[in-house]
Amino acid sequence: MPDTPYSATPRTVPSRARQRAFYDRELVHGILDQAYVCHLGFVRDGAPVVLPTLYARVGERLYLHGSTGSRPLRMTGGPVGGARRGEGPGDEAADPGLAVCVTVTHVDGLVLARAAFHHSINYRSVVVHGTAHTVSDPEERRTALDALVDQVVPGRSRDSRPANGRELAATAVIRLDLDEVSAKARRGGPDDDPEDLALPHWAGVVPVVHGYGTPEPDGGTGPAAPLPGYLAALPAAG
Repeated sequence: MPDTPYSATPRTVPSRARQRAFYDRELVHGILDQAYVCHLGFVRDGAPVVLPTLYARVGERLYLHGSTGSRPLRMTGGPVGGARRGEGPGDEAADPGLAVCVTVTHVDGLVLARAAFHHSINYRSVVVHGTAHTVSDPEERRTALDALVDQVVPGRSRDSRPANGRELAATAVIRLDLDEVSAKARRGGPDDDPEDLALPHWAGVVPVVHGYGTPEPDGGTGPAAPLPGYLAALPAAG
């Protein structure tokens, strides 16, 4: 499977700029693994809702988490790995799931053309369509929650107290399989019209650089801990 591209579907083939669409599995995973904030879209009461949230990729699955009282987590229905009271295990009616669309985007550069119409951005994005389900299996939940912490700061889950029972009860996790997936990207400079090339306006690309500042230790009364290596290894801003 790692060498097999995702299959294009009517929902993952763009209506324009089709040359920018990609279905390569390694490319999709790379875009997902370099970020930790996604936008989760779904329909509630007949109206679209889009929420920013944290996510993590584990193999061919995305995990998203939030409060047990949040709208999308309440709307996914019954639990995965268990059934509602009075229903047998494996009863799909216990877990109807929630139709969602998840997007992740990196902005890599500002593309400034001579003509205002041709200004653009260089970017990499992933769009995932599917049905999200609530995760209730304790082992899978812990794996997902560790992955969510490590998606933001790799190595952090091993260097912090894991969630206790009360915290786990207040935290919901949903799972979305990577099945109907596409990537889209733009690279390169501006696409000015030939008749505009002689205009006296600066044109080119302004790279967008991502990085981190110097970690600031907590000023609490607890024992001071040295800066962990995984934090020192974060790429500096600038």
